[in-house]
Amino acid sequence: MFSGAPFGQYYPGESPVHRLDPRTKIVVTGGLVVVLFFLYRWPAFALVGVLLMGGLLVAGIPPRLLWRSLRSILAIIAFTFVLQLFMTPGPVWFRLGPLTATWPGLRMGMVTAGRLVLLILSTSLLTFTTSPIALTDGLEYLLRPLRRVGVPAHEIAMMMSIALRFIPTLLEEAEKIMKAQMARGADFQSGNVIRRARSMVPILVPLFVGAFRRADDLAMAMEARCYRGGEGRTRLRVLRMGASDLAALAGSAVVMAAALVLR
Repeated sequence: MFSGAPFGQYYPGESPVHRLDPRTKIVVTGGLVVVLFFLYRWPAFALVGVLLMGGLLVAGIPPRLLWRSLRSILAIIAFTFVLQLFMTPGPVWFRLGPLTATWPGLRMGMVTAGRLVLLILSTSLLTFTTSPIALTDGLEYLLRPLRRVGVPAHEIAMMMSIALRFIPTLLEEAEKIMKAQMARGADFQSGNVIRRARSMVPILVPLFVGAFRRADDLAMAMEARCYRGGEGRTRLRVLRMGASDLAALAGSAVVMAAALVLR
């Protein structure tokens, strides 16, 4: 159920995408996420898809990792497609008992599914090519101007990085707990939805207990190393944007602007 989940994984490499400044990748990913919600036509989706697939090919990300990223949300994609298909009013395509599928619903379902796929690909490109430490540094640099209005930029970036780092750990822990429960006769597959939901309680309780224990251990380790936030901290690696970052930002901006024109 949880094995092979790619959330938060970093795929090491020396590709041009890996070497980009993390701030560049964060800004481009954020821009793509915003632009995708304004797109409704397939030429615009295709343009963004070409940009993302080009970035993934240059980064050398194995197709199996991309498939794992998409496989994890196939149920959500299918649910939203069916919801759009039967809930959008318009000319009738076919009827299934009391439900009516419409042609506009088919179009909106395909648009929503395509948008979700591109969202996963864009965020996967960011996490696969950016280490958690670089991601934390990039987020802190981008949030630094907000410190003037009292926003704790360093703490927010640290929390986001820790959360991203512990997603694979928690998924692995859930997998171990599930296998231990199944070895003791637990059944997580049979029965209706309510019974399956109840069967997850023996997994969630030890999972939350383990998560709190890991959080407490992490806090004690940080205090033992005299961690006191971002004030006065120096960095081994100072972020600097080069010509490749400017080219990536300019190229991505052109693609996003063209997608908005075609939307």
